[in-house]
Amino acid sequence: MVRVMATGVFDLLHPGHVYFLREARRLGDELVVVVARDATARRFKHEPITGEASRLQLVESLKPVDRAILGREGNIYDILDELRPDVIALGFDQIHNEDRILEECRRRGLGTRVVRLPRFEGDLDGTRKIVRKVGEWLALQERLRQIEGGPAGAEGPGRKGPPGGDG
Repeated sequence: MVRVMATGVFDLLHPGHVYFLREARRLGDELVVVVARDATARRFKHEPITGEASRLQLVESLKPVDRAILGREGNIYDILDELRPDVIALGFDQIHNEDRILEECRRRGLGTRVVRLPRFEGDLDGTRKIVRKVGEWLALQERLRQIEGGPAGAEGPGRKGPPGGDG
C-alpha cells in the first residue's frame, strides 16, 4: 500500500486543485490530503476566503481523495509522524522546498519520495485568478448600471446575476 500525501489551502476550490489531487492520487494506492489551517494559510499564502472546516469538507468530498484532515498548528512537519507517507505530492506552485521536506522525512526515519507535479493550464486555475475575475465582473456590472442610469447596486430588469449563472 503506497500512501500519498498532498497538502494545500484549497481556498475556492477550482479545476487546478482537482487536477493536482487527481495526479497525486495516481502516485499511489491511497491519497491523504492535509488541508491547511486558517492560521497556516495566513502565514504562508493569504487570508483564506473560505474557513478551514468548509475547505476540509469540500476536499474530502472529491473523488480522488481517500481521506482529508486538517493540518497541525505550529510545525507543519509534525503531521509526517502521524501519516508516514511514502510519497509527498507537491503542486507546481507550492513554495515548499523539496530538499527541506526530504531532510525532515529522513530525520523522522521515513523513506518518503517527494514529487513535484506539473502545472495545470486553465482559465481559472488559481484562487487569486478567481478573485480577480469576480472583481472584474463586479466592476463591469457597476459600469453597466451607471451607463444605463440605474442606481449603484440596483438590479435592473433582467439583471438577476451573472449571465448563465444561478444568480
